[in-house]
Amino acid sequence: MECTGVAKSATPRVCRQCFPSHRYSLRTENAYSCNTEKGGVSSVCPVPVSLCATAPDESRPLSELQCRTHKMQRSLEPANLTSVQQFVLLGLSTRLSGRDALFAIFLALYLLTLLENTLIVYLICTHGELRKPMYFFLGNLSGLEMCYVSVTMPTLLAGLWTGPYHISFMACMTQLFFFINLVGTECILLASMAYDRYVAICCPLHYPLLMRPQVCLGLAASSWLGGLVVSVAKTTCIASLTYCGPNVLNHFFCDVSPLLNLSCTHVALTELVDFISAIVILCGCFLMTMASYVAITMAVLRMPSAAARHKAFSTCASHLVVVGIFYSVTIFIYARPSRIEAMDLNKVLSVVYTVVTPMCNPVIYCLRNREVQAAFRRTLQWS
Repeated sequence: MECTGVAKSATPRVCRQCFPSHRYSLRTENAYSCNTEKGGVSSVCPVPVSLCATAPDESRPLSELQCRTHKMQRSLEPANLTSVQQFVLLGLSTRLSGRDALFAIFLALYLLTLLENTLIVYLICTHGELRKPMYFFLGNLSGLEMCYVSVTMPTLLAGLWTGPYHISFMACMTQLFFFINLVGTECILLASMAYDRYVAICCPLHYPLLMRPQVCLGLAASSWLGGLVVSVAKTTCIASLTYCGPNVLNHFFCDVSPLLNLSCTHVALTELVDFISAIVILCGCFLMTMASYVAITMAVLRMPSAAARHKAFSTCASHLVVVGIFYSVTIFIYARPSRIEAMDLNKVLSVVYTVVTPMCNPVIYCLRNREVQAAFRRTLQWS
């Protein structure tokens, strides 16, 4: 590689670190000509001499931002792009110490989550007294939570067991698709459950009509279909971006923000789609849920009996706790117009709603419920 002229010592360093497959020579006073090793076709290289001249010390490495800037500039020439074929997930922790203990803990949490939610689905399907709208939605939520942890937990466990985990581009996009699908579905499903509680408390006489089986099926189907539509739109936008390196994701699964940080093409449109969908799904469902609980609170406060007020609030408390945890974390992570740089914080928060919440939901919702406990005791007696 030869680079002559102004900033002679700096330009080879740019070539080697940012564009190792090209040779450069002075073309004009402000640009270098690029000769590919294969074709030998010259074109003006967008590496300004002024940028190169600012760091003439060849022993000092270029910053990641400088290299990314050069690569994004070169991305305007499609013939010279090399697409990333796989990503490297750094995992939850990059420290060797304590990794075995974390693996055992998260494996136990994963198995416990599957056991709890499987038990809830089994009880709801096999006991006629639990075939009510509230338990119908809880059964959907438990099925969703099993899918949820099964999408993210395998790569988390693999990263803790083997270290940085290599995942192909197609597998990464597939994981992203199912993850976004399940997040969107849970948002709409939680709003549907809030509506169910609103009808039960504010319109008890009309509850059998307003929450008849056809309505419940329609709400559940809308939840799953809404998550699917959002997932198709967001995953298509992210998969259409160009990833030309680096390929290291500082996360334990393929998430939106880490992938946007690695793209070497313009991501403004994708970020806009991501932000709008987050506002529509997350904030929209959150506002619907809060509106339902405002109406519930006003109705409960008008009840003359303290016992009736306590009973009404107790039926909503568990749902309110889960809603508060889920929405506070997801809105903080996803309802933002820019990419998240504090990825360690992002990983910690992701653990909350991908591991902790699916494990706690059955306990908060069902296993403390008297009807579910009675059904569980009868199941043990039958066995």
